[in-house]
Amino acid sequence: MSDKTAVSTTDAPAPMPVFSQGVRKGVLLQVSGQGPQDPHTSEFLHPGDVRGQTLRTLRNVKAILEAGGATVEDVLMFRVYLTTREHFAAMNEIYGAFVTEHCPSGVLPGRTTIFTGLPREEMLVEIDALAVVG
Repeated sequence: MSDKTAVSTTDAPAPMPVFSQGVRKGVLLQVSGQGPQDPHTSEFLHPGDVRGQTLRTLRNVKAILEAGGATVEDVLMFRVYLTTREHFAAMNEIYGAFVTEHCPSGVLPGRTTIFTGLPREEMLVEIDALAVVG
């Protein structure tokens, strides 16, 4: 069995003390759910703007992927959590442009989108990722 290691970077918001930004075990890298926070100030950005929040959130996920030795190209699955169905089209537009830009193979990751409440009222979106490193 391979060792499980925490993945950490200052290029994404610090996690709460009860979980890691990411966890790597062997070739698998799981990125914890990220939100639209500034990595340096932890301020929640783009209030009321799901497009801006989606892009900031994806950038945070990407930073953790890179800290763990992966890229967006290595992602098998993204899970996107939205607070309302009305934000789906706007999120999907930004998400689609981001993954297309960062997946030069043209093979896009799988994705699930869930509509739910999120931990902070100012969050409109949260995204996590599962990648295979190497």
